[in-house]
Amino acid sequence: MNAWAIRRGQRNSTVSTVALVDDDAQVRRGLARLFDSAGYDVETFESADAFLAREYYEDVGCLVLDLQLPGISGVELQQRLETAIGHPAIVFLSGHADVPDSVRAMKQGAVDFLTKPVEADLLLAAVAGALERWHGQRGSEAEREAIQGQVDSLTARELQTMRWVIAGFLNKQIAVEFGIAEKTVKVHRARVMQKMGVSSVAVLVRRCAIAGVQPVPERR
Repeated sequence: MNAWAIRRGQRNSTVSTVALVDDDAQVRRGLARLFDSAGYDVETFESADAFLAREYYEDVGCLVLDLQLPGISGVELQQRLETAIGHPAIVFLSGHADVPDSVRAMKQGAVDFLTKPVEADLLLAAVAGALERWHGQRGSEAEREAIQGQVDSLTARELQTMRWVIAGFLNKQIAVEFGIAEKTVKVHRARVMQKMGVSSVAVLVRRCAIAGVQPVPERR
């Protein structure tokens, strides 16, 4: 794998790597210098296979990707990365683009599609936008993980109680369904709110939606 990593000096405050995949060595050198001058950590690759050999992608926030590559094409690489954990946001850069190519790439989630030669400011703006999206996605993933941890801390009875609560049932209704005292339901409910870190049912409903916790079905 011909990967060139740059690590020196004060880096950009957006902590992540910008990876460049292009089969033109001159393009790789020129863009690596551009991204480095903007303060990004940079890695360059001559093919999609070389990038895939990296295996770990979670530190790559933006992938600047040529469309036409030897072996696996840019669009094919984009498709493969869709299921990868922490996959990067993609900016396509190509000298052989046409409308169908750009439409397909954008539909599959590319942040931007630029044609060569490209102005440095335009490319850097696209990279900044890609990194912003990537960090936003990472933030959402972190929130889901945190909420899932809270859900996992619930006992089986507390989880069951929570599903009834977010379905809109009152304590006395839940008590009847469980065949227990209403004050016991109140205890379970209080523990749910405490463990989930919420003070209102509205916020609890939102957190459950993020974690994929479903309310109990409506009674027939």
